[in-house]
Amino acid sequence: MATDMAEEVNPVDAALTRRFLLEYPQEAALKIETMPATDVAEIISQQPVYVLLPMWTYLLPGSAAALVRLLPESHIVELLTELPPQDTVRMLGQFSKTDLETVLQTLQESVRNELITLMTYPEGSAGRLMDTRIWSFHSHLTVAETLKILRKTKLKTSRGIFLVDADGRLTAKVHLQDIAISEPGVTLSEISQPVTAAVTSTAGKDEISDLFERLQLLDLPVVDIDQRMLGIINHASLVQVSQEDMSSDVLAMVGASRDERALSGSWFAVKKRMPWLQINLITAFLAASVVGLFESTIASFTALAVLLPVVAGQSGNAGAQALAVTMRGLALREITVRHWFRVMFKEVRVGFMNGIAIALTCGLGVFIWSQSVGLVLIICSAMVLAMIAAGFAGAIVPIVLVKFGQDPAQASSIILTTVTDIVGFFAFLGIATLLSGMLLA
Repeated sequence: MATDMAEEVNPVDAALTRRFLLEYPQEAALKIETMPATDVAEIISQQPVYVLLPMWTYLLPGSAAALVRLLPESHIVELLTELPPQDTVRMLGQFSKTDLETVLQTLQESVRNELITLMTYPEGSAGRLMDTRIWSFHSHLTVAETLKILRKTKLKTSRGIFLVDADGRLTAKVHLQDIAISEPGVTLSEISQPVTAAVTSTAGKDEISDLFERLQLLDLPVVDIDQRMLGIINHASLVQVSQEDMSSDVLAMVGASRDERALSGSWFAVKKRMPWLQINLITAFLAASVVGLFESTIASFTALAVLLPVVAGQSGNAGAQALAVTMRGLALREITVRHWFRVMFKEVRVGFMNGIAIALTCGLGVFIWSQSVGLVLIICSAMVLAMIAAGFAGAIVPIVLVKFGQDPAQASSIILTTVTDIVGFFAFLGIATLLSGMLLA
């Protein structure tokens, strides 16, 4: 079918369409949203996917989902693979469960697993409670155009619709009652009202319940880290889930919890904590063995023993900062495993720049204390290397653990401490051994 259509398309029209999509993607998206999906699919299916990508990120999720269903399978697979994962997830949220499973099966396993992870939210979070099959609207639409879309899509919504800007960010809300009584030519922006509250997909049920009760809401929009609409939570759905959770809590009282609580039994706590304490002991011996390799160097220059904790401490703190930022990005779904190189490269650069600054300050202090140029050179060089390694480990460790299906919150800090201690000790003592002649001087 796609081959037949390609033969009928005028090459001049195709070239003009390609230029319009590439040079004016936002305007193209707004135009496409006003056209029938079947007509649009027939036109854009003749274009390579790289031409569609800039425009696709500006489409509203509902329009994008309606359109992608009509494209050739090769276009669908390439689009879902090349689009930013967050944009893909917002679009796939408009699919039924059956259609979603069918589409995901056409993708490569790595891409499929990444999207499934992004669409899986913690129990009791806003992501689990929200309804993703909702349409958002642009503020420039008229009441007549909005009613036409609502009738066509048979949209089941609460008592209002939500407006987004050109980048898909939540801006306002319009009550259906206001739409019903307004003149056809009135735009949605003229009858809109500010959004009183919104939550991220990782928000907990307690926070959501508090907002519903305090603000007397009927529905609550759910947004991602960039304030783009993901779905809405209806009050009725929240009440139903709360009732189910109360029943589950009663059943859970007869068994032991998987997770430790503040008042859990001592033996239960020991079983949970002891394995990690033993692992931490092993890693501590690894770091100590590195120091043991340079025992003779430390014995000859006792000042090294005084300064050794400085390097390890600074690199440990720098690694913890990188680790916290990366884990927050993973938890908020700001980044995925696919972003590993960008995150790692950023943290390595940060480690290098911070290492230079800290090395200068540290070097000045060491020179005032020891009057030794050699010792200053050693600790400055080691500090830069240790800070770079700390940034690298802080970014990579949680991403690797997620890649292999492990909980980064449970193991990252132990691995990070091991890396920063070993690299810090080895860099400082190794450079000191190489430059021992300067220390003698």
